[in-house]
Amino acid sequence: MEHVPNLIKIFSFGAIAFVASVLLTPTLTNFLYQSRLGKQIREISMDGDQTPLFRKLHIKKTGTPTMAGILIWGITALIVLLSSFTPYSIFNRGQVWLPLFTLVACAILGAIDDYFNIRQIGKNKGLPAKPKLFWLTAFATAGALWFYFKLDWHTLHIPRLGDFNIGLLYIPLFIFVIIASANAVNITDGLDGLAAGLLIIAFGSYGVIAYLKGMVILTTFCSVITGSLVSFLWFNIPPARFYMGDTGSLSLGATLGVIAMLTNSVAVLPFIGFVFVVETLSVILQRWSKRYRQRKIFYIAPLHHHFEHVGWPEYKVTMRFWILGAVMAGVGLIIGLIGMGIR
Repeated sequence: MEHVPNLIKIFSFGAIAFVASVLLTPTLTNFLYQSRLGKQIREISMDGDQTPLFRKLHIKKTGTPTMAGILIWGITALIVLLSSFTPYSIFNRGQVWLPLFTLVACAILGAIDDYFNIRQIGKNKGLPAKPKLFWLTAFATAGALWFYFKLDWHTLHIPRLGDFNIGLLYIPLFIFVIIASANAVNITDGLDGLAAGLLIIAFGSYGVIAYLKGMVILTTFCSVITGSLVSFLWFNIPPARFYMGDTGSLSLGATLGVIAMLTNSVAVLPFIGFVFVVETLSVILQRWSKRYRQRKIFYIAPLHHHFEHVGWPEYKVTMRFWILGAVMAGVGLIIGLIGMGIR
C-alpha cells in the first residue's frame, strides 16, 4: 500500500497534462492558422537531392499547421515549474533539471528550424544541417559534463552483466546518445501520429524503469510528457489537425536520451526505441548505397515513406509501426527488469 500515494501522484500529473493540453489545443490551432505557420514540403533533401517521390506523396499536406510540439513541451515545462509552488513539486535538481533543460533548449532549436521551413528560408528551406548539429552537440556536451563532473556519473549498466566504470568515455557516449535519439525521432516524425504514438510507448516504458529504480519524481516527469503526448495524438491521428514539427521531435528525442542515461538503462534504449533505430538505419543505408553503389535500397527513405510508396495506406504504416514499437519496448522492459534483478 505504500506505493499508492506515489502512483496517485504520478497518474494525477499525467491526467493534468492531458486535460490542460486538450483545453489549450483550440487556442493553439487558431494561433497557428492565424500566424500562417503551415508546413512546407521540402523540395530538396538534407543531402541536396531532389525529392519528387516524397513531394508526390505529401504535397496535399502543404499548409497544415506545424510547430504544435510547443503544446507538448510547453505544457510539460509549465506543469513542472508550477508544481514548485505546491507541496507536490517535481522541480527536482537530481532528476528533472537536466531533462527539462534539454527539452526546452532543443525545442527552441527545433522551432527555429520549423520557422525557416515555413518561411522558406535557406537553400533547403530549413535550418542547415551543420548549425543544427553544432547546437545539438553543444547541448549534449553541456549535459555530459554535468553528469560526469557534477553528478559523478561514469558507469554503464549492461543487463545481467552489471555496471562497468568507463571513465571519460562516459562523456562521448552521452553526447552520442542524445544526438542519435534526437535525430532518430526527428527522422521518424513523417506520418500522421507515427512519432507521437511511438514516443508514448517509449516514455511510458522509461517511466516504468524509473519507478522501479525508486526515481518517483522522474517517473512523474515521464507521466507529464506522456499525458501531453496522448492529448497531442488525439488531434494528430489521420488526418492530422497539426504536426509537432522539429520543435517537438528534436526536443522529445533528446529528452528520451537523457532519461535513458539518467536511469542508467541506455543499453535497452535500442529496444524501447526500436522503430526509431530502424528508421535511422534506413536513412544511413540509403545514403551509403547512393554514394558508393549509385543506386537506392529503398524507393524513399526513411522506411515509412518506402512503404507508403509501395501502396500501404498511411494509417496502416503508422499502426503497424506502433505494434512493432510496442512489442520491442516490451522486450526492452523485460531485459531491463531482469537486469535489475526483478523477476
